[in-house]
Amino acid sequence: MDFLSLFLMDFVKQLQSPTLSFLIGGMVIAALGSELVIPEAITQIIVFMLLMKIGLTGGQAIRNSNLTDMVLPVASAIAIGILIVFIARYTLAKLPKVKTVDAIATGGLFGAVSGSTMAAALTVLDGQKMQYEAWAGALYPFMDIPALVTAIVVANIYLKKKKRSAAGESLSKQEYTSPAGEYTSPAGTAFSSAGASLPAGTSFSTTGDYPSPAGTSPSPAGDYPSSRQEYLRKQQSADNRVKIWPIVKESLQGPALSAMLLGIALGIFAQPESVYKSFYDPAFKGLLSILMVVMGMEAWSRLGELRKVAQWYVVYSVVAPFVHGLIAFGLGLIAHYVAGFSLGGVVVLAVIASSSSDISGPPTLRAGIPSANPSAYIGASTAIGTPVAIGLCIPLFLGLAQAIGGR
Repeated sequence: MDFLSLFLMDFVKQLQSPTLSFLIGGMVIAALGSELVIPEAITQIIVFMLLMKIGLTGGQAIRNSNLTDMVLPVASAIAIGILIVFIARYTLAKLPKVKTVDAIATGGLFGAVSGSTMAAALTVLDGQKMQYEAWAGALYPFMDIPALVTAIVVANIYLKKKKRSAAGESLSKQEYTSPAGEYTSPAGTAFSSAGASLPAGTSFSTTGDYPSPAGTSPSPAGDYPSSRQEYLRKQQSADNRVKIWPIVKESLQGPALSAMLLGIALGIFAQPESVYKSFYDPAFKGLLSILMVVMGMEAWSRLGELRKVAQWYVVYSVVAPFVHGLIAFGLGLIAHYVAGFSLGGVVVLAVIASSSSDISGPPTLRAGIPSANPSAYIGASTAIGTPVAIGLCIPLFLGLAQAIGGR
């Protein structure tokens, strides 16, 4: 009973925190029809500064820490990013009126990480004086990139199989419906494919549809296609391979990961402490509050997009952040007991797992899975997934960690 009461008190308290209040405030003024507009350029600058600050923090911590302490949390982050995609592939994709490729793209976006959600979680942890590894923010790319790569690869494999299946059915249909044709032997004698006799000296390959010239033996298997079906299979196989590096490269070049990785690199190889303490650290909370208002307004505006797709996306975007976060929380607890990963770090891992990418993910998926419907995966993420992750999952996992830690 003490565990439950402590958890409920912490949960309610976090709902009143400044970070969550600004998010809710943004949704309220949007619902009331406010004409407040914050230019996109300002939003981009805010996001850059927030992620630079997180990257600088992580880079400085990595420089001064034992890298072996990061092994288990990093492995957990990679596994979670990949797992979330397959959860969507075999749950959301099986629901009525949900297209498989849209479900995979949605899983990719929910497996990728929201920098703003992570920034909100770190701010709440600081406000609660809950200790966490300074490099915890550096787990971002280890979950984000595997999720996006896995989603694009799985979607392309699915589409290739679907295309091959459709081509095979079309070919079979043509063969059954085409009239009997005539072929000519090398000697000039016409023969019917219906079974007319052939002159002596004309042979057939035992594996194909085409006759061999007189005096020659069938070509060795593998030199030439022995049938039209084999020819089509070889033609399609050239396009069946999904190239991984372009996907990784595009993810790394996205604005969110670029800012984060730049901050990490500067934190490791430079001495940015003076500018960090005088500029990035003091401005962090104020900039985050502005971003929360923007995200609240955007979340409300995106609700209409979900009306265009199946209602199951609404259910998924409410349930998925909790499921993904709880899986990550469990893996984080294992790292806590095995490798000394802090409970604050467990919360960070759980929160980034419950988040869904709102900056780099959508353009990456739009380019990698062009046939997926953006209204489905972006609407589910921005309109519902992000508010749930920030407004409910952060208090939930923080409350669980504090209850486990006895606070």
